[in-house]
Order: sequence, then C-alpha cells, then structure tokens
Amino acid sequence: MLDEHFNSLKHHLFGQRIYWFPGSQFEDFRPLQPIHRDSIQVNTDLNALTQVLVWFDQFNCHPVSYQTWMQCQLALAEGFTNAVRHAHQGQPIEQLIDIEVIIFPEWLEIRIWDHGEPFNLIQKLESLPPEMDTNAEGGRGLKLMERIADSLSYTRTEDDRNCLLIVKHYSKPA
Repeated sequence: MLDEHFNSLKHHLFGQRIYWFPGSQFEDFRPLQPIHRDSIQVNTDLNALTQVLVWFDQFNCHPVSYQTWMQCQLALAEGFTNAVRHAHQGQPIEQLIDIEVIIFPEWLEIRIWDHGEPFNLIQKLESLPPEMDTNAEGGRGLKLMERIADSLSYTRTEDDRNCLLIVKHYSKPA
C-alpha cells in the first residue's frame, strides 16, 4: 500500500526527486530543489578528463567549501577514469560518458553513467585490502571514492547503463 502511495506521489511530481528523512511521517515526503545542477557528455577518452575538470570548476562556490569541492573533484576524476579504463575498455572513443552534478543546500551528488558490464561495488570494495597499497595496479580509485563519499553506489539503470553515485554532505549554510 505504501509503495502505491509513493509511486503515485512520484508520478504527480513529474519526476522530481523525492527525499525522505528517516523517522519522519509519510506526509514529510517532499521534493527538494537543487541550488545548481548541470551535466556534460564526453567521449571515452582519458584526454577528456581536462574538459570534465574545467566543467566541474563551476561547482566551486557557496555552499560547497573549497575543501569539499577539492575532495569531490578527486572523486569525480577517479570515477571518470574508472569508466574509461574499466567500464568502457575496448569500446570506441565515441562511446559517451554522461556526468551530472547537483548541489543541494546540505550535500552534493555526482552521477557518472557508463555503458560497461555491471559489477557489485560493495563486493569489490570488501575484497580490497583495508589500507591502500600505493604499489597496487588498481583499486586505489575505488578506495579513495569510498573515503571521500558519504554514500557511494553503482547501479544498473533501466536503459542498460550503470550509474556511479557519489554523495557528499557538508554543513548547512548559516
């Protein structure tokens, strides 16, 4: 019954994201308006990282602190390079990677969509040693993203893409 009400509510809000705060009543579901959002599409090319980072510069602003922005820039760079090197390995350079950043009053979200084979991020992270090995061939990017993010997920979408979601919270502006 609750699922029916929730789906109806999502439908009536025309696809706006709905956020629920644990411990609140069902009536407390409400859309939260982003402060800023933007997206970019780039080719499967490590040289596009410069373009991605220049584009990300626009998010170095209030309410995101410089330190948080720098951490998120690193997570974005790691997520993008993983999409190119791993998810899109062997795919043509023209295969697009979609990136979206949304700034909310108390957190930001980074989404990176790829067209690779899905994998279980939680299992992969659990299989890595707890401490980063600076001499290891791989795995450092995932551990860095895990340390930076307050929430990190990798899910298959209905359009047969994968979405890496990085969520970083910061203090509410005064």
